[in-house]
Amino acid sequence: MCRWLAYSGPSIAMDQLLLRPKHSLLAQSLHAWESTFEVNADGFGIGWYTDRDTPGVYHDTRPAWNDRNLASITAHIRSSMFLGHVRAAVGSAVVRTNCHPFRNGAWLFQHNGAIAGFDRIKHRLDMQIHETLYAGKVGQTDSETMFLLSLTFGLDEDPFGGLCRMIEAVEKAREEAGIEESFHMTVAATNGRAIHSARHASFGPQPSLYHSCPNMILGASDGSQIPLGESGCLVVSEPLDELSEDWIEVPESSRLLIKDGTAKIGSLFG
Repeated sequence: MCRWLAYSGPSIAMDQLLLRPKHSLLAQSLHAWESTFEVNADGFGIGWYTDRDTPGVYHDTRPAWNDRNLASITAHIRSSMFLGHVRAAVGSAVVRTNCHPFRNGAWLFQHNGAIAGFDRIKHRLDMQIHETLYAGKVGQTDSETMFLLSLTFGLDEDPFGGLCRMIEAVEKAREEAGIEESFHMTVAATNGRAIHSARHASFGPQPSLYHSCPNMILGASDGSQIPLGESGCLVVSEPLDELSEDWIEVPESSRLLIKDGTAKIGSLFG
């Protein structure tokens, strides 16, 4: 499965969190601790917000560790809200249009997991996407379908409602098609003002998800320290260091809201 990171807090150079920590997203692309895929080398992407109306994105199909532009770009861009993703492809082509995070208007979206049997229900799910959104669909992944369904079902006005209705549509299609394997996911969606995350599976183990503790200080690979600050918060597929006290696991079947430096966890369908 893929690995991802989302940050909200004081403006910071993106490499401080994407590249420098001991177990950074870059390190996870080579050696993930809590993933069914140890190596996540099927492309990567970053998305960030500045003073513009829409976020910037950068994607490539090379492994994250093999792109020198990534280090240069992230060292020179400061942002108070950004996402990062390293991909392990499951059934779809390794092309830029399939790399996360996906962008639509002010929204960014990224995903870890898979819709089991997606090839059998792709058509019925895609046909539920609003025609205006479907016209802008550029890739073939289950992740992009999930994003556009969430937007169709009200992500912009009711973020968690849109995500929950997307999950319900996938589960209904899976049941109607007689797919026995589980749909499992963690997702992060943001419009630049808050991070909306969720953890779900039809049954069985759910992909891991954590958020950072307040005032956390990350250890960098060079031995220095990276303070997040009082209002800085990270949401990650797996911790960026080995200090368990730095991280709070998001319970299974939960939603997580990161806004104004505060993390709030609730039941996904509560």
